[in-house]
Amino acid sequence: VNLQKDCPFWSDDSRCALKDCHVNFCPEDEVPIKTKKDDGDHEKSKYAENNNKERAAQSFEESCAEERELSALDTTISKEKMAEFETWKEHDESLPMFCEIDDEDSSGMEYVDLLLNPERYTGYKGPSPHKIWRSIYEENCFKPEKNVRYGPELVGDIESTMCLEKRVFYRLISGLHTSINIHLCNEYLFPDKSGFGPGVWDHNLEEFQRRFDPDLTKGLGPQRLKNLYFTYLIELRAITKAIPYLENENFYTGDIKEDEEVITGVSDLLSVVSSFQHHFDESQLFKGNTEEMKQLKAEFVLHFRNISRIMDCVGCDKCKLWGKLQTLGMGTALKILFSGDSMSPGSTVDVKLKNFQLTRTEIVALFNAFGRLSSSIYALETFRNLAR
Repeated sequence: VNLQKDCPFWSDDSRCALKDCHVNFCPEDEVPIKTKKDDGDHEKSKYAENNNKERAAQSFEESCAEERELSALDTTISKEKMAEFETWKEHDESLPMFCEIDDEDSSGMEYVDLLLNPERYTGYKGPSPHKIWRSIYEENCFKPEKNVRYGPELVGDIESTMCLEKRVFYRLISGLHTSINIHLCNEYLFPDKSGFGPGVWDHNLEEFQRRFDPDLTKGLGPQRLKNLYFTYLIELRAITKAIPYLENENFYTGDIKEDEEVITGVSDLLSVVSSFQHHFDESQLFKGNTEEMKQLKAEFVLHFRNISRIMDCVGCDKCKLWGKLQTLGMGTALKILFSGDSMSPGSTVDVKLKNFQLTRTEIVALFNAFGRLSSSIYALETFRNLAR
């Protein structure tokens, strides 16, 4: 993954406290220390003013320290793994590559151990993440004429104001947003009650209800959760369609034993996936070869590409890592669904189709993105039990 790319749409405005997310100093307007002289006889004593400064600075530094620790990216890679990566490159370059991923050979590309950097609460909040989602929904999502945000607002007259393809796109993004929010609620850091300990990672039912409870979301929460299941079904269908391709993939880790475990695990997963009977039917999308449909499909691709680029604007490295991975996973799923001539129900990717190729990064993203959606749905049962 390349976490060094600049945001292509606006200057970085992430929270100043995220030192490990490439923010090394605090902009003046974010420092909660105001020094202002009062007029006339109401000037504060220097002693009181300095005390206030010290208390504010201490509070701010404590907040910075906590967010710095939560958002820090663990870049630890063992020497053994680094040696394996070299063999990966040799292995991959021996395969025919028909689909290049942006920046695959750039100097900014780095390997990241996902197990050392789990997706969970990082303290990344405020204007920066709000701007990310606002840009995604208001500028890069299809939406009805009325002002809407966060996929659930599609309830109501949406059926008469948006075509099927645009509704699918909007619900996909909403489902991804919902999944990310569930991860943050499911692994939330509660401060130590004594104030001296490291805190406890646990489920935050109150935060979950704030985002999804019907009464607290004006009835929109359930639709957000429905969109999660919808996104899950889209990616599930993509994996199913790619079964012939994935079954022929030579999964290579650099270790013979791990290779066997990966191949067995993938085979087991594909066997379970193929037994599912109620897949999403992509043949209903982009029907006809009209100029209008061609333009709509081009817009579909352009909008999604912009959303993937917005991930480079995320101000927290851990959040950026998982955001880029999950959008790439979703993009890979869409690539699979719309590749080849056949989009009929139950169709699969032709392994002999020479213009179809998945890179290692795309396959890793596809499986991990689907895993994130699966874990979100699994977490819902936990929150159901906690809410009883």
